[in-house]
Amino acid sequence: MTGDAATGDAAALDPVTRERREKAMQDLAAARDAHRKAEGISRGRRGLLIVNTGNGKGKTTAALGLMLRAHGRGLRVRMFQFLKHESAKFGEHRTLDVLGLPYEGLGDGFTWRSKDLENSAAMAAHGWSLARAAIESGEHDLIVLDEFTYALKYGWVPWPEVEAVLRARDPRLHVVMTGRDALPELIALADTVSEIRPVKHAYEAGIGAQTGIEY
Repeated sequence: MTGDAATGDAAALDPVTRERREKAMQDLAAARDAHRKAEGISRGRRGLLIVNTGNGKGKTTAALGLMLRAHGRGLRVRMFQFLKHESAKFGEHRTLDVLGLPYEGLGDGFTWRSKDLENSAAMAAHGWSLARAAIESGEHDLIVLDEFTYALKYGWVPWPEVEAVLRARDPRLHVVMTGRDALPELIALADTVSEIRPVKHAYEAGIGAQTGIEY
């Protein structure tokens, strides 16, 4: 990139980028001039139920980012991982250890490869009992239930019980759930739902999982 282009001189740009820039400047200016602050937005803290679902990569990563942001603001955070094994030491676990943030691995690895599905179901139910106790304890400000949607989808944890606990929780407590195939009932109850859609993945090009990226 030339010095003029690096400093934002439109005349130094290639034709395609120049056209893109000119259109963007027009659109941004129009959006700025038309912006009006939304009315009826509440102030103060309110606990949110956040769901990261979809078949794309990044659901747990996004939840970890929220944990980091909340911790930076002094919120008390905790993570329950319903698929990761208790002895797992992936990159996120090493970081959480350094920061002194609590987490529990409650699963037996990749559930869809389990040779003892009854045991997998029992582990999920036990994990939910721990997570429920944490939700009801009043000792946290943000709790992540990582890959919990599978326990709900498979019927290993009853949705009516989960719904009742979520509705009765401290109104300031944030709960984040991740995983594919979130139940319609969960989506309806949630305050914020993000569906992460796969567009392209390195694995499809024959590139294996990368340390620090996938684990």
